[in-house]
Amino acid sequence: MHVHILDLNFMALDHAVAAFAVEGPDGWALVETGPGSTLPALVEGLAALGVHPAELAGVLVTHIHLDHAGAAGWLARQGVPIHVHPVGAPHLVDPSRLIASATRIYGDAMDRLWGNILPAPDDRVIAVEDGATVAVAGLTFRAIATPGHAKHHHAWRVGDALFTGDAGGVRLPGSRLVAVPAVPPEFDPDAWRATMDRLVAECDALPTTTLYLTHFGAVADGRWHFERLREELSDVVAFIGARQGEGLERDAILQLYVEWSRARALEAGVDAAELARFEAANPFGVSVDGVLRWLGRRAG
Repeated sequence: MHVHILDLNFMALDHAVAAFAVEGPDGWALVETGPGSTLPALVEGLAALGVHPAELAGVLVTHIHLDHAGAAGWLARQGVPIHVHPVGAPHLVDPSRLIASATRIYGDAMDRLWGNILPAPDDRVIAVEDGATVAVAGLTFRAIATPGHAKHHHAWRVGDALFTGDAGGVRLPGSRLVAVPAVPPEFDPDAWRATMDRLVAECDALPTTTLYLTHFGAVADGRWHFERLREELSDVVAFIGARQGEGLERDAILQLYVEWSRARALEAGVDAAELARFEAANPFGVSVDGVLRWLGRRAG
C-alpha cells in the first residue's frame, strides 16, 4: 500500500484541501473527493499517477461537507462506488438539502467555492456502519464513527494509515498549530472529545500510525496532535462562550475571535501565507457560528 497526497489547490492555495489516492495490490482507492470546484485538479493529480477516474475501485469520504465530498456525485456518475456514513448517504443521492444548507452559510460565494454539485446514482452510494469493513483495491478499510465536527463523520483505517477528515482538525505541513473547524449545525465538543479518545486509542494500538488530514497532509505524531487539538477545542469554546457571556453580539464576537486567532497563529510561527491557507480551510466566521449554535442548544 502507498498513499499519494493530492493537493487540490483549493482557492488557488496549496496545502488547503487534500484528497488521497491509495495504491493497493488490485488497483486504486480514493479517500475524499474535494469540492466540485477542484475537480480539474483531482483529475490532473490522478492522471499524474496514471489513473483515470473511472478506473478507481472505490471512493471513501469521511463526511459529506462540500470540501470533502462535493465531487462525489461526479465520480459516482463515472461508475465508481462511493462509501460513506449511513446518515450522509441519502444526501449524496439527493444533495438539495445539503446545497440549501451550504447556501445559507456561503451565499453568493457558493459556485466560486464549491462548483457543481451533482446527485450520485443511488446504486453507486454504499452506506457503511461504524466498525464495518469494506474491501477496495485489494485493501481493507475500516469505518470509525467520529462525531463532533459532524454527526455523519467517519475516519477510515487501512493498515497503518488513519484518514481523519475534520475529526483531526486543521494542521499545515511542518506546523505545530492545530486548529478546530467548529462548523454549524452539528458541532459538538463533548462528542468530539470522545472521538479524540477513540482516535488516540487507534494511534496507541499501532504506534506506526500516520494520520492523513484533509487539511492538510501526513502527521506522524498522532498522540501529541490530538492532545493539542483537545486543548485548542477547549480554548475556542471558552473564548467564544466568554464573549457571549459578556453580552456581545455575533459580529462583535467574530471580530475579537479573528484578532485572537491570528495573534495565536503568529505566536506559533505561522506566516501570512500559511494563515491564508488556515482561513481557507477553516473560516473564522463559520467556527464562531458553530460554537454559538452549540451554546444555544446547550442552553435549551
